[in-house]
Amino acid sequence: MKKFSVAACVSFAALSAALLAPLAASAQNVAIVNGKPVPKARVDALITQATKGGQPKTPELEQQARDEVVLREMFMQEAEKRGLAASADYKAQMEFARQTILIRELFADFTKKNKTTDAEAAAEYDKFKATATGTEYRARHILVEKEEDATSLIKQIKAGAKFEDLAKKNSKDPGSAENGGDLDFANPASYVPEFSAALTKLKKGEMTETPVKSQFGYHIIKLEDTREAKFPDFAEVKPQIMQRLEQQKLAKFRDEIRSKAKTDYKFGG
Repeated sequence: MKKFSVAACVSFAALSAALLAPLAASAQNVAIVNGKPVPKARVDALITQATKGGQPKTPELEQQARDEVVLREMFMQEAEKRGLAASADYKAQMEFARQTILIRELFADFTKKNKTTDAEAAAEYDKFKATATGTEYRARHILVEKEEDATSLIKQIKAGAKFEDLAKKNSKDPGSAENGGDLDFANPASYVPEFSAALTKLKKGEMTETPVKSQFGYHIIKLEDTREAKFPDFAEVKPQIMQRLEQQKLAKFRDEIRSKAKTDYKFGG
């Protein structure tokens, strides 16, 4: 058998490398458009953005991403061929896009490095829980614009008319009228002061003897029931607390940047 010389082996290896190099490079590209390669990294980046937004990574999504990046390359080449990249409008939009992306990355980086801990969330939960103790009241009410209308309705109820029926027919409160004026259980502090003061003086089953005036009009209030305030378990509200605390941290970070910046500009508002 004829043996290869060392020189022949070297030449063969070089030739193999030369032939395989384009194949390796093409593996990193999705396509070639008008002689210009479209990197696979663009597809990966697009898929990453889609999955961050909640889309599952599926074969269909991957195909859509490949189609999209190739189409973008075609359209971009055509735009560049027409000289649009040199226009003032394009440059202005690019600057705004650059700012938007960079600012988004700034806040994303801060959030990533300043995660709210379980201990912080638990402390916030305890603070809320401490203020939620006490008695909750289940009330019904009828809201009208004029005092004389409220007085007339009180007389009708005392004469035997059903509170719920009159509320459905006459109340101007869209949130409770259809339910016969039912406001469900709530802390008195959640109402306007005049309403709260009148409500807490009632006993179960009692109704206000005179109309109660507030910024919304005139109320007729009936106390249905009371109970000790209930508060959800920590696990139930933890996600909302974590989100709220992260928003507070981010807002504080933004305010700190603004306060430290040296500028002669005066913000409105």
